[in-house]
Amino acid sequence: MPSTSRSTTRSPPSTAPPSLLSIVIDTNPRAWAALESRLSLSQAISNTLVFVNAHLAFSNTNQVAVIAAHVNRAVWLYPAAAAQKPPAAARDYSGDVQMQDVSAETNNSSSSPSANKYPQFAQIESSVFSSIQSLMAETTVQDLDQVTTQLSGALTLALCRINKASQALSASDTTLSNAAPVNSAAPPPVKSRIVVISVSDSEPSQYIPTMNAVFAAAHNQVAIDTIALAGDSTFLQQACFNTNGIFLKASNPQGLLTYLMFGLIPDTEARESIITPAHDTVDFRTACFCHGRVVDTGFVCSVCLSIFCEPPENAECLTCGTVLALGNYGAKPAVVPRRKKKKKKIANGSGREETGSATGTPKP
Repeated sequence: MPSTSRSTTRSPPSTAPPSLLSIVIDTNPRAWAALESRLSLSQAISNTLVFVNAHLAFSNTNQVAVIAAHVNRAVWLYPAAAAQKPPAAARDYSGDVQMQDVSAETNNSSSSPSANKYPQFAQIESSVFSSIQSLMAETTVQDLDQVTTQLSGALTLALCRINKASQALSASDTTLSNAAPVNSAAPPPVKSRIVVISVSDSEPSQYIPTMNAVFAAAHNQVAIDTIALAGDSTFLQQACFNTNGIFLKASNPQGLLTYLMFGLIPDTEARESIITPAHDTVDFRTACFCHGRVVDTGFVCSVCLSIFCEPPENAECLTCGTVLALGNYGAKPAVVPRRKKKKKKIANGSGREETGSATGTPKP
């Protein structure tokens, strides 16, 4: 019999969108000095780099960015700027500073990388450690007097990096397939998320810019994950709740790598198929617009929704200038006297108790 050949047609493998992981490290020197006995900053960065390497090992299209939230500014740790003061030629048409990525660093590097380490991992490690050393060396005594961590600036830098990567990938996809229909409800071309490693308390003065960054992340479908090693991260709890992120309160800071690898390694797409760790309670307290204090109960403007810890002067909103009326706030409530219960009357003038029966109790 003639042999029948069966041809099989294989469908081309679908390419998954790249995943961009942005890590924000709180580098507050005072907070890390208080945590030195359990976890040092260098150990935390080493554990974070292992987490970064695991993320990059999942796919060769994955990307990473590391940002330091310092006491007075937010600094890029990776990718680092090409120079401290870039010339005019180093800026693109939009005015953005060109960042030096792994490929450029590898080509421009004169020394050969170590044969015992993957070149991309070695370049990221070198960039992060050199940048953090420069940051700590530039920190002055006057900077240590400030206790505010620029978390909002670091979140803004991470969102700008995510937006730039999404635009670059969207432009390349449009060039390759111009005839493809445009779907406005399509997911973003890059699976992006932000991981914040926090060691300090939430600063009330940073509430408004932090919430603006959180709302922008929620609008762009960017999840914000947080692992709090120390301090009261009130605003970060709200950030994780509003962006469908994960909030972890580390009871033992020495297990930072365990928290990162087992709790925060899956991206937003993989979390749909697994059970992610959840935080029991969320602190929804806010900071007032007048003094920057975290309050439980306050006064809310009915026009711009500004929150005040006490009635503003002349009942005028400090944000929009609307004259508000407090009504009967502070007045004593009206007390209604309780009605006295009427006593039951004795039926027919007899001394027996009224039982509701027409006949009396028979005598023996």
